Amino acid sequence: MQVPTHGCFTDKRNIEVENVENVLKNIWSIGGDNGWYYADWLWALRGFMDKIFGGVGLRHGRKNPNMIQAGDALEFWRVLFADKQEKRLLLYAEMKLPGEAWLEFKIINKTVFQTATFRPLGLWGRLYWYSVLPFHSFIFRNMLKNIAK
Repeated sequence: MQVPTHGCFTDKRNIEVENVENVLKNIWSIGGDNGWYYADWLWALRGFMDKIFGGVGLRHGRKNPNMIQAGDALEFWRVLFADKQEKRLLLYAEMKLPGEAWLEFKIINKTVFQTATFRPLGLWGRLYWYSVLPFHSFIFRNMLKNIAK
């Protein structure tokens, strides 16, 4: 399963790690009681805003705290692809957005890659992307650092 690239904005980050298995465990435990590894209150605020606008909001909990499989709901995300052997997790945003969003984690050798992709819908989608971009810079950077610990 591939994330679209044409007409999309991306926020790509990566970090070298020592213990790949520990990082993979952290990725597979994301959300629910474990949180998002940084600024959980901002994730909760985003979920609250989504609920106000008629979206799914921040659904709490997971089916299993350590296992994820395709089709699972994970807060306001849907798991599209989850393969521990490939070391790849792909999430699709079910929140109300002026476009479509994906969040992907993958590990290649000893490097963790985190990519947020957004395909905007018209001018409102572009304005949305640029309005959240400053938050992405510190949220996603610190989230990846904490996942890598």
